Amino acid sequence: MNFVTELRRHLHILALFAKNSVISQMEYRFNFITGIFVEAAFLMSKLLYAVVVYKTNVRINGLSPDTILMFMGTHLWLTGIYMGLFFNNFLRLSDHVRTGSLDLMMVKPMSLQFLVSLRYIEVGMPIPNMIAGTIMIAIGWSAAGIPLTLLHVAGFVAFLLAATVLTYCIMIIPSLLSFWFVNTSAASEISYSVWDSNNMPASMYNKWIQRIGTFVVPVFLITNFAPMFVLGKLSAAELAWGALAPVVCFLLVRFLWKRALSVYSSSSL
Repeated sequence: MNFVTELRRHLHILALFAKNSVISQMEYRFNFITGIFVEAAFLMSKLLYAVVVYKTNVRINGLSPDTILMFMGTHLWLTGIYMGLFFNNFLRLSDHVRTGSLDLMMVKPMSLQFLVSLRYIEVGMPIPNMIAGTIMIAIGWSAAGIPLTLLHVAGFVAFLLAATVLTYCIMIIPSLLSFWFVNTSAASEISYSVWDSNNMPASMYNKWIQRIGTFVVPVFLITNFAPMFVLGKLSAAELAWGALAPVVCFLLVRFLWKRALSVYSSSSL
């Protein structure tokens, strides 16, 4: 009962965060609209990958261009989620640690991890990625002849939710390292590069990279498992790991968060 009560309370707080973010961004509508156009321009460069895939009729481990389009669309959709929910908050976390402003957030009557992770929600910039991602998934799904069944849709959505949790767990790590090293811009750049390289099927890499990206740092689960599920290419072990990995990663991040707080000292900044 306490868990349900806390969950409802934090969901209500999240809704307030979203409302306040919308109000704040609407005060400067020109910046809001400009941000959407800038992100749309970046999106056009990403869509060149899709053009190349279709022009060359490339096949990756038996995957046709239509099915590859689903992987690319999933990556774009989750990029929108990452940009909307997490990106700005993770950048600000490093600033909070460096300036000592985290002290003021510690006295708030809610989970500190929840507050620093979701306080600022970007509304405009995710729109181009999520629209384009949805269209690409739909086109690839239809062209590949995948039946639109309840099981397929539910499984795809479930893996998108799992991918959102994994996105949070993996991409917050560079910001958490700032508790020890203060400036972690190099680690952040590496994480961005890994994220951008994850827009194609993992089977294009060699076996060792696939194993590392699936079981050690499960970044491949983010983009690959949802399309692979509807394509029927996940083994029973992979299905189990796809369900277990978000839980394991969140527990590890929770442990790392507590360790980070134990070494935090604003007086040294």
